[in-house]
Amino acid sequence: MQGSLEHKVAIVTGGTRGIGRAVAVELARRGANVTISGRDHADEAIEAVREIERLGQRALFFQGDVADREQDARMVEQTSQILGSVDILINNAAINIRKPLLELDVEDVEKTWGVTLWGVFHCSQLAARQMVQQGKGGSIVNISSVHAHRAYPNSTAYNGAKAAINQMAATWAVELAPHDIRVNTIEPGWIDTPGERRYLSEHQIHENGKRLLMGRLGRADEIAKGVAYLVGPDASYITGTCLRIDGGFVLPFP
Repeated sequence: MQGSLEHKVAIVTGGTRGIGRAVAVELARRGANVTISGRDHADEAIEAVREIERLGQRALFFQGDVADREQDARMVEQTSQILGSVDILINNAAINIRKPLLELDVEDVEKTWGVTLWGVFHCSQLAARQMVQQGKGGSIVNISSVHAHRAYPNSTAYNGAKAAINQMAATWAVELAPHDIRVNTIEPGWIDTPGERRYLSEHQIHENGKRLLMGRLGRADEIAKGVAYLVGPDASYITGTCLRIDGGFVLPFP
């Protein structure tokens, strides 16, 4: 599997930490040059760039907000100019403002959808246009969530956004197939990432993990390996599918 992405260039949104960073490093490990985008955590982005460069690959950090279409356009353009092309897009950037419906502000929904829904649309459309112009196909993967199917409380905007990007990915798979651009989705379950620590302590994460079907939260690298498979040559006949990597999270608990 090593080297299976040689001469490919990937963009990973929300790539400075957590799942995004794990994905960026895994793609580099398999031979891809990578643009990491992120709005915050510049120090961690620099560390991620250095990690990719230690693997012998080129890396670019684009600091911007995927909710801003003009910034997304510059990201695609700079990636193409500096790294040579855009062959892979991983839509990982997302935010979730957790409040019950009765307390949710319209601004909370707009902010969540700006990144988690509109950011996916903007980046996918712009990257797909670049891929079509290049004429050598490509691959897009949306990092969705089990929230797309299960109605977890206090996550109205996030749940809706994840369901929407699943449907958009399937639609794009149909439309972009004539251009040899594959579009797929991954649904992580409960993954151990820095973002979880906004809501839970280390002790709570550990104890909640023990109650899951496999006795622990998932790891970011486990999602990254699924992404690397979907964008690699071994998945050349896979498009419009959803790969759930959730440790059986959506199954009935024993």
